[in-house]
Amino acid sequence: MLKKIIAGKIRANGPMPFKTFMKEALYHPDYGYYMSSNPFGREGDFFTASHLHPAFGAAIGRQIEQMWTLMGSPTLFHIIEFGPGRALLASDMLRYLSDTVFFKSISYVIIEANPRLRRQQEAMLAPFSGTVSWTASISALPPVAGCILSNELLDAFAVHLVQMDNGALKEVWVAAQEDTLYEILAKPSKEIIEYVEEFNIDVLRDSNTSFNSAIAAEAAIQSTYRTEINLAIRDWLKDCSTILREGFIITIDYGFPAWQYYQPGRCRGTLLCYHRHKTSENPYVNIGQQDITAHVNFSALGKWGTLHGFTSVGYAAQGTFLLSLGIDELICQIPKDEDYQFEAIKIKRLLVPEGMGQSHKVMIQYKGMEKETPVLKGFTIRNQLRELDVSAVYNEFG
Repeated sequence: MLKKIIAGKIRANGPMPFKTFMKEALYHPDYGYYMSSNPFGREGDFFTASHLHPAFGAAIGRQIEQMWTLMGSPTLFHIIEFGPGRALLASDMLRYLSDTVFFKSISYVIIEANPRLRRQQEAMLAPFSGTVSWTASISALPPVAGCILSNELLDAFAVHLVQMDNGALKEVWVAAQEDTLYEILAKPSKEIIEYVEEFNIDVLRDSNTSFNSAIAAEAAIQSTYRTEINLAIRDWLKDCSTILREGFIITIDYGFPAWQYYQPGRCRGTLLCYHRHKTSENPYVNIGQQDITAHVNFSALGKWGTLHGFTSVGYAAQGTFLLSLGIDELICQIPKDEDYQFEAIKIKRLLVPEGMGQSHKVMIQYKGMEKETPVLKGFTIRNQLRELDVSAVYNEFG
């Protein structure tokens, strides 16, 4: 059904940028993947960290509790979570924090536009009904102090798809013949060209005008180099800045710094589709019934955050972040009547590079009146914030 709707729009209005197609596929109000389905968990299409073990939520709760303390323990502290799925992370956090002094100050706000998921979340969080509220859009909230939390959110933003075509940068658009969708290449927008320059992406520079390095020359040879550009992160940060008067943003997602994201060897980009726990690179099948994602450029998240008053506090792999917060201690708290070995293995998958420990990153940004950048427990083992600075990395490694 959704494929026919999209094809009809293209026949009526002409080809659309891939970003518009992806937005329709994921967020169409009636048939979009995130609006009409329940994609999470064993019965869905993918897992997130919160599906593996409650210790994940407990560790994130520990970090947010420290944020509350650093902000002077205000009597009202908002935790705003975008798109929480089944609300497992919220449930695990609130259960962990329920015995703390901090709990009485919490107002937990969930941003959820899918009515079906909201009903499931309300059932999951029924024990905390006096603490949790819902809204369909962050714009409905007044300015608050607290923490904005997202777990695998930014990777689901609609992205521009770009490709090198005989040494020239092009943007991928989607055209239609009857109900068959196919790609065409068009001139990139000014925003895309500015993004390439902003993050010093040699592999996307026009080979006819730029040979700044050996990488640029190689890009001319790789005539089919393809990747993604996520400009929607800028708008999201603007919305966060409008609502967050003072506090933190926690972003948990899979991604890279810009210099790792746009390597010559990553010639097919990171775009992936998930359907019933299987992956593919074809976004034009199972439209509205499969997830479409792309990795996050954390350099962009950090740099654009500064434009809206946010200071980057830390960036690290999820494994080291959780270990810094003492998740290993939580393993020792597993009840004796549970299968200790099985529970420990699930926690281990959150930490090890072969699981989510390295693929997923955690970035925290702060907005407030502090003269010094807050020091957070999650980055005591390792803080890789410097890796996000594109110019510093290129100067150091050439």
